[in-house]
Amino acid sequence: MLDDFLVRAVLAGLGLAIAAGPLGCFVVWRRMAYFGDSTAHAAILGVALSFAFGVSIYAGTLAVALAMALLVSALVGRGHAMDTLLGVAAHSALALGLVAASFVPGLRVDLTAFLFGDILAVGRADLAWIWGGALLVLGLLIWRWQRLVSATVNEELAMAAGIDTRLERLILAVALALVVAVAIRIVGALLISAMLIVPAAAARTWSRTPEQMAMIATGVAALSVAAGLWSSLRLDSPAGPSIVVAAAGVFAFGAIFRKG
Repeated sequence: MLDDFLVRAVLAGLGLAIAAGPLGCFVVWRRMAYFGDSTAHAAILGVALSFAFGVSIYAGTLAVALAMALLVSALVGRGHAMDTLLGVAAHSALALGLVAASFVPGLRVDLTAFLFGDILAVGRADLAWIWGGALLVLGLLIWRWQRLVSATVNEELAMAAGIDTRLERLILAVALALVVAVAIRIVGALLISAMLIVPAAAARTWSRTPEQMAMIATGVAALSVAAGLWSSLRLDSPAGPSIVVAAAGVFAFGAIFRKG
């Protein structure tokens, strides 16, 4: 069954969905869009370093994304202006990655696949990395769910209840870096944040509790993968962007429905 490229693409997309859905809710609740951008854009530097040193793309991407996530998380925790800091980090990381990639022989040809994703080229080894990382993120979120939600809703009350909000922020940073490493081959560095934000934003329309929103966001992400791959095959459009467009369509439908 795994010899079929389309089956592998669907499985890869579903792996991303189960991690991006619930994590994206925290990105939306905490208004961490720029945080996701800075971590995702740093992944290009990880790709360049992976090619340069001959290591796994997933390992290199995870290392750099994790370093960026921890750095930004630490700076934000010290009171630096969040929007300006994350904007500088996001664009600087992308520019540095593109410059580094230009010095790596053979990477220029493949760079588009890492910027916008190439889910149809996912292999069996990629599936192992994707599902391993996705299940790790999901398990991490389930384990810390109540503490993460409490720290998100009101940090002062969470601290009064004995919750270490810095630890919860660190856990989110680690989870975000894992999702970036998982998603780099699926939707690419430029669209990872969209897969975190758009399904979660769409899920708001039909959600009354945080748990409902996480489950619906996962369903929206999975539906977007299926619809995006179908439209990609029918219209010969790029698969990664098609998945994001499908998610945006679900969001638009929900917004219109809510107004009605």
